[in-house]
Amino acid sequence: MDEAFIVSILIITIRAGTSLLYATLGEIFTERVGILNLGVEGIMIMGAATSFAAAYYSNSPWLGLLAAILVGGFLGLIHAFLTVTLRAEQVVSGLAMTIFGSGLASFMGQRLGPGKTTMIGLQGPSFKRFPFPLLNKLPIIGPSFFNQDILVYILYLLIPLFWFFLYKTRPGLKLRAVGENPRASDSMGINIANSRYLYTIFGAVLISIAGSHLSLGYLQGWAENITGGRGWIAIALVIFATWNPLRAVLGALLFGGINSLQFRMQAAGTSIPASFLNMMPYIFTILVLVFITWWEAFRKRIGAPAALGLPYVREEKN
Repeated sequence: MDEAFIVSILIITIRAGTSLLYATLGEIFTERVGILNLGVEGIMIMGAATSFAAAYYSNSPWLGLLAAILVGGFLGLIHAFLTVTLRAEQVVSGLAMTIFGSGLASFMGQRLGPGKTTMIGLQGPSFKRFPFPLLNKLPIIGPSFFNQDILVYILYLLIPLFWFFLYKTRPGLKLRAVGENPRASDSMGINIANSRYLYTIFGAVLISIAGSHLSLGYLQGWAENITGGRGWIAIALVIFATWNPLRAVLGALLFGGINSLQFRMQAAGTSIPASFLNMMPYIFTILVLVFITWWEAFRKRIGAPAALGLPYVREEKN
């Protein structure tokens, strides 16, 4: 393999993994505070649809990104209200969010246009790739990691910041405490409801940005079912990452690498059926999860927040 081939694989790997990593980070924050959100797929596709629609009609990808942030925050608020205030079943609320988001995004997408179409559907304004000064001159790493769009560069900063916040700051300690033992946290003066509201909304915003990157950065267009199950993979990768932002990077890159390899094999005219190649990222994710679950069970720990999925009321005993 020559350098150009390696660079092309790495570029696609990073771009494909970026959307997944945003969603995974968002779900990590949500679950760390004790709220299970199975609506990642629905929030993600709503972020993709609303950001593309806003960018399409305003001719500004930044307004599209803002629309995704607002929609993600609103959907996160709904999920928080249902699960924290009304104490609704978190699994049911999340699945309802996925069904609602997928249906509404499809309804919106069918009414976009007319406009220039591409192989994935409707094309509009997008975040273009641009070389990062100096760093883009590094061999292999430079043109791969530092010739990306702005949302990728922002993610480079967010990953260490999120890790530092979770494990090295007092607010991060409080966040993890709420997810581990809300009753003890309450006794220490932490407002459980406010914490769960805040990080559920924040997580949904990140998930919606993941969808925005799909339509404005990676695929640069809109098509029916644009997320293609990435929301479910993000939920699985939270377990793979053991709720750690740094480990989530590895999972996202593995998925992105398999995704880019699939495209390369199809372009090379392989005799393997295209439907099987399309299954590869999901098969690989399942295999990784089976392995990591076995390994963590063997080590007697997996790292899940102890209060994940459990409602908390001060007057009741859990």
